[in-house]
Amino acid sequence: KLLKKKKTRTELKGAFSEVFMVKERKTGKLFALKCVKKKNKRDVNLENEIAVLRRIKHDNVVCLEDFYESRTHYYLVMQLVSGGELFDRILDRGMYSEADASLVIRQVLEAVSYLHKNGIVHRDLKPENLLYYSPDENSKIMISDFGLSKMEEKGIMSTACGTPGYVAPEVLAQKPYSKAVDCWSIGVITYILLCGYPPFYEETETRLFSKIMKAQYEFDSPFWDDISESAKDFIRNMMQKNPKMRYDTEQALRHPWIIGKTARSQDIYHSVSEQIQKNFAKSKWKVRSCFITLCILGLECVSCGLVSFGFFR
Repeated sequence: KLLKKKKTRTELKGAFSEVFMVKERKTGKLFALKCVKKKNKRDVNLENEIAVLRRIKHDNVVCLEDFYESRTHYYLVMQLVSGGELFDRILDRGMYSEADASLVIRQVLEAVSYLHKNGIVHRDLKPENLLYYSPDENSKIMISDFGLSKMEEKGIMSTACGTPGYVAPEVLAQKPYSKAVDCWSIGVITYILLCGYPPFYEETETRLFSKIMKAQYEFDSPFWDDISESAKDFIRNMMQKNPKMRYDTEQALRHPWIIGKTARSQDIYHSVSEQIQKNFAKSKWKVRSCFITLCILGLECVSCGLVSFGFFR
């Protein structure tokens, strides 16, 4: 059966998939539907993502509600998060402090701690993958995109992956690595949340990677002049070059800056928002609305057999 008619569609086109906002007819509940076109050969990354998502359930992780496939597509029915990206929320606030950044990072740490305890390493933590659950002012943060995540077997991995700028030194050095790579990425995210620009920046990837492998970064004046020493200490421990000396999630969650004792409430919005706008482009995903005459998913998904699935009847 077709879904109810709806005049607008939200469509986010990525390199390998499309994401639609859909409604379950029976309950009226909204979900995000990730449609992935099948390849001629086995899609190991997608299989891995589904296997990981099926294992996890946490308040700060976007969860998989259901999974289907047709002859041509895979369909992941995901929890819908509608609060927008982390940077957009900061820019919209009008006021922002270390305490706000600390609250975000604490939620990320709690989620990543849960993942690590369940033998899962995200491997692609970055601001674009941190979303707000709802538009509410006090909305929680959600970790998304488990396309590069990995279930640990012996605790050691070797595949070089991640996003330039957030990837740990040991990955770039092509050394075996562990879940500590996620903690490095959280350190990088914390750095950005407190100044609005990345700790490592170069015109070429070669120079960028060289700086990262040396853990060569600074707390530049005047951008860091009003940031607490406790925040800097937290970042130093998360961005230790040696992964054995780097904080794990449990140590990080006990740090004074995270538990709320030392994070300053001084407003740093002007400086941080100015730098975010200067250094980070808007999301590459394209959002558009169009008139739909048949159903909420439109002709494209109807033609691939989606509406025959029981979940949407």
